[in-house]
Amino acid sequence: MTVFDPWLAARASVEVLAGSVASDAALERLRQARWRHLLRAARAGSRLYRERLRGLPDDTLPAAVAPVSKGELMARFDEAVTDPRLALAPLRAFTADPRRIGQAFLGRYLVWESSGTSGEPAVFVQDAAAMAVYDALELLRPGPAWATPRALAAVAVPQVAARLLDPWGLTLRHAFVGVLDGHFASQVSVQRLRALNPWAAGRLRSFSILQPWPALLAQLQEWAPQVLATYPTVAALLADAAQQGTLALPLLELRTGGETLGLAARRRIAAQLQCRVRDHYGASEFLPMAWECARGRLHLNADWLVLEPVDERLRPVPPGVLSDRCLLTNLANHVQPLIRYELGDRVRVHPGRCGCGSSLPVVEVQGRDEPPLVLAGGDGQPVSLLPLALSTVLEEEAGVFDFQLRQIDAHTLALRLGGPAARARVLAPRCHAALRAYARAQGVAHLRLVDECGQPVPRGRSGKTRRVVGLR
Repeated sequence: MTVFDPWLAARASVEVLAGSVASDAALERLRQARWRHLLRAARAGSRLYRERLRGLPDDTLPAAVAPVSKGELMARFDEAVTDPRLALAPLRAFTADPRRIGQAFLGRYLVWESSGTSGEPAVFVQDAAAMAVYDALELLRPGPAWATPRALAAVAVPQVAARLLDPWGLTLRHAFVGVLDGHFASQVSVQRLRALNPWAAGRLRSFSILQPWPALLAQLQEWAPQVLATYPTVAALLADAAQQGTLALPLLELRTGGETLGLAARRRIAAQLQCRVRDHYGASEFLPMAWECARGRLHLNADWLVLEPVDERLRPVPPGVLSDRCLLTNLANHVQPLIRYELGDRVRVHPGRCGCGSSLPVVEVQGRDEPPLVLAGGDGQPVSLLPLALSTVLEEEAGVFDFQLRQIDAHTLALRLGGPAARARVLAPRCHAALRAYARAQGVAHLRLVDECGQPVPRGRSGKTRRVVGLR
């Protein structure tokens, strides 16, 4: 009851392997052919894009198409998709049911929602063809998970053959640490993988970051994963636990995504957890946008997407310049076309070729960089609260999406809610109750909440809001 087509998977794997060794000219030809195919699908099936493409020739370039925002895409969702059976209302109902995570909508579509960083979550739909491309990019571009000096040294001679038969470490114990109750792309992907391969399901477990921290550490210690995927802020806290002697895992590799991973944090995580750290860049709009090579640089999957770095007026910026935001065109998804879709991520595309030999462009990403909020615990020890967990509590428990939670001191948080003041006053008590319950479960002593709901939620130049702000 999930989305997979073996023929499409095999074809996508061949295409991804070919693109991995293609020359610059060959990559450009692939990109142009896929762009034309996407335009044909959008013209034929999407009313929104028929309007946008009206009067433009079949060989038009991406820069000629007007950009689309998340707000417009969601407001006109039923007109944007190319399958008339898809509608936003039933999809919202589908994603409201956590029992359906990873299952197929209408028997053929995989569905997830964004985290709602800049407002109410968006809904994204992919068919088997798009998922086949994502799968192949995730599996084939980064290379084997275990092929590191420490991983090789950790296996005994009789196990070498097993590793050669399983180069991507599918027989290793894997863990995903994140938010499990929502239809977020990571958890949907985990549940889909478990459904597709019951044998591998026994080697892959998910752990919630919303539970008390000691309980999470105990569960991870018991499972003893060899490969772990999570957010950089969570990885940093795991590194703290390892340094304090409360966590010892036989990790070969830790995979991060969803937030910005700084160089200092990477080095500290690798040193404390004694494993390789591998970052990746993805989004709900295109799951595997970039992969990390052996030299630690992110390579854009430019044969399957177009990423345009732009300034605040959506004008292109040259290579080497940090953008204000970027425009994404997903060349793999023809069911819900995303053509020059506005992303708030700031990126820098580096000129020249990476020393690893790949022709795929190198990209530097400056996304969210939100450290944990450190509050006073009941036993006198500091307690770290993850921004992602706090955001999820407010979304899932209080039903708010437009907010800012700001730390004032070790005991106090200030909350602002967007929208009409009268509605904010109604929602504020629910938010306070959810935050206090979560903080109490984590060991915070006497959390004070200051209501700033009469004040507007501040927004940056990109339109995004830093929803959780700690002390600097």
